[in-house]
Amino acid sequence: MHSPASTYGPRDRYEAAENFLRQCYKELGREGDVESRLKEVWTSIGRQNHYVHTTAELEHGAKMAWRNSNRCIGRYFWDSLHVLDRRGIDTAQGVYNALIEHIDFATNDGNIRPTISVFPPAVRGNQQVRIWNHQLLRYAGYETENGVIGDPNSVALTDYCRSRGWSSQRTDFDILPLVIQVGDKTPELFEIPDDVVMEVPLSHPNYQWFSDLGLQWYAVPIISDMRLEIGGLQYPAAPFNGWYMGTEIGSRNFGDVDRYDMLPTVADQLGLDTSTDRTLWKDEALAVLNQAVLHSFEKQGVRIVDHHNAAEQFKRFEQEEREAGRKVTGERSWLLPPNASSTVHIFENTYENEIRTPNFFYREDPPPLQ
Repeated sequence: MHSPASTYGPRDRYEAAENFLRQCYKELGREGDVESRLKEVWTSIGRQNHYVHTTAELEHGAKMAWRNSNRCIGRYFWDSLHVLDRRGIDTAQGVYNALIEHIDFATNDGNIRPTISVFPPAVRGNQQVRIWNHQLLRYAGYETENGVIGDPNSVALTDYCRSRGWSSQRTDFDILPLVIQVGDKTPELFEIPDDVVMEVPLSHPNYQWFSDLGLQWYAVPIISDMRLEIGGLQYPAAPFNGWYMGTEIGSRNFGDVDRYDMLPTVADQLGLDTSTDRTLWKDEALAVLNQAVLHSFEKQGVRIVDHHNAAEQFKRFEQEEREAGRKVTGERSWLLPPNASSTVHIFENTYENEIRTPNFFYREDPPPLQ
């Protein structure tokens, strides 16, 4: 999603701040405090076209942003988000240290905690923090004459890191370094220590050969290239995570032809007829991939949800939102799981894709990655 207004003048910023603060304080049961708070904000914006969120405002605003994320099926847990206030950090080394803490805190020995780290807002005259990685944890991709080794989605960032002197073993599962930029300074590269990265080797409960494929995936998906907007303030670095839905790994990361493209390999191991799509060999291979992901994460004690339970949780989210007097918005094509879409209630529903704030918005890639 792209922000409806990424640049605010004083009046627009105050209007956005007022809309947010009135809703925030109402939901927090502090409506009696909002008028005095609005006067403070109006004065601050009038003087410098900026104001500073209190800790409570930042925490609830970040939770509201998750609640308003139209593409996320996991919003039932929006109020459980752990908000790590990192607004006082403005050096690359400091950001790196905080990101390592985020990975460790969110991983939680496999009992994944929904977490967001919020770095300084965009303020004129201040240096902005930017994280170049799409996710804090991501596998490298190496273009070769025989195709891509690793993750094709990571080729551009991998090429950039290698141009900066990063070296690796060139396997399918090399964790990329973090690329952190502060202001207009040259981005700095930081290796992620092996001991903070939890990875899950994949096996299948019924097929011994599956483990021989050597597949694995990291435990926590931490999105790091989106901008958080709360009450007219922009936070250009605010990495956040929930936990995985199995199909994100099995159907998309491993199943997509422009990613790891494992369906033909799995089908071959299963002895399926791949001469025509009418045999539904892709469907069978997808099912086996997803069974392996769910089995392996559960075996290692890493929190994950299957797409059927995720849809049921989203149904409960819809019910709670109706009871709270809020309309549920959504982007249906993203909410529908890639497997067995017609078996979940979302298939029968329609959703208005209205963009509300607080929310997360896409940023353009840095020029070297475009």
